[in-house]
Amino acid sequence: MKKEKVGLIYVTPWLIGFLLLTAWPILSSFYYSLTDYSLARVGQTPAFLGIQNYVNLFKDQTFLDSMRATLIYTVLTVPFQLGFALFVAFILNFKLKAINFYRTAYYIPSILGGNVAVGVLWRSMFQPEGLVNIFLGSVGIEPINWLSTPTGAMVVLILLKVWQFGSSMLIFLAALKEIPQDLYESSSLDGASRVTQFFKITIPLITPTIFFNLVMQLNNAFQEFNGPFIVTGRGPLNATYLSSMFIYDKAFKEFHMGYASAASWVLFALIVCSTVLLFTSQKRWVYYSDGGGK
Repeated sequence: MKKEKVGLIYVTPWLIGFLLLTAWPILSSFYYSLTDYSLARVGQTPAFLGIQNYVNLFKDQTFLDSMRATLIYTVLTVPFQLGFALFVAFILNFKLKAINFYRTAYYIPSILGGNVAVGVLWRSMFQPEGLVNIFLGSVGIEPINWLSTPTGAMVVLILLKVWQFGSSMLIFLAALKEIPQDLYESSSLDGASRVTQFFKITIPLITPTIFFNLVMQLNNAFQEFNGPFIVTGRGPLNATYLSSMFIYDKAFKEFHMGYASAASWVLFALIVCSTVLLFTSQKRWVYYSDGGGK
């Protein structure tokens, strides 16, 4: 009993922080999503609206466009980022000179990717006279107005997100190192090529890691804000106007906190549904050594 009390004392600071800084804001936002609450009317009691904010959201074409842009961004960035991260991890798994330097160098973009300075730099690189077009001109390709077209602006954001592959790469690298080498040696004796080994041995054994990275990166992509906000803003024809930016504008530019809270909960529901679908699907393609999953 004494040990239980000591344990409770140790976790009390975390519980207080969780209740005040996480649970209370979540519950408050849900309440405000059911009200007409504006920061412009300080001291005024929020008027209860029920689900009217949610009904208005699905009639709001700007919100629907932002959800569409968010889905396009997520569906395109996550597979490209994970594929590139796995490719780099596979290469870095070989015994190479100065391998620790390369691992550190490839991880740095993940630390700096959400930085404001990097966003400004990325934007300048894709200007009509930016570094990217200078390089393309050097090989005989006409300059591209990257940020002036819906497709070009989305491509720029996708490249920025894929560039931040370091965290996924390190997790993949750790998983690759856990694969027993005798499996590769045995398959080599049977005449299996490296390609066959990769798809028949490597991929099945790291499916739990692929699943973990997929869930994490999917949730991150749905909530992406810094890069799109700094690099493209709304983009041409609202092509890169993501849901997080819509929520920011409604909350801190127009001060419609109730409406913004409702949009936040719709985005939260989308993330939850996507995560549930992934967890449901893992039984078909994720292999666990303890017999779970596939």
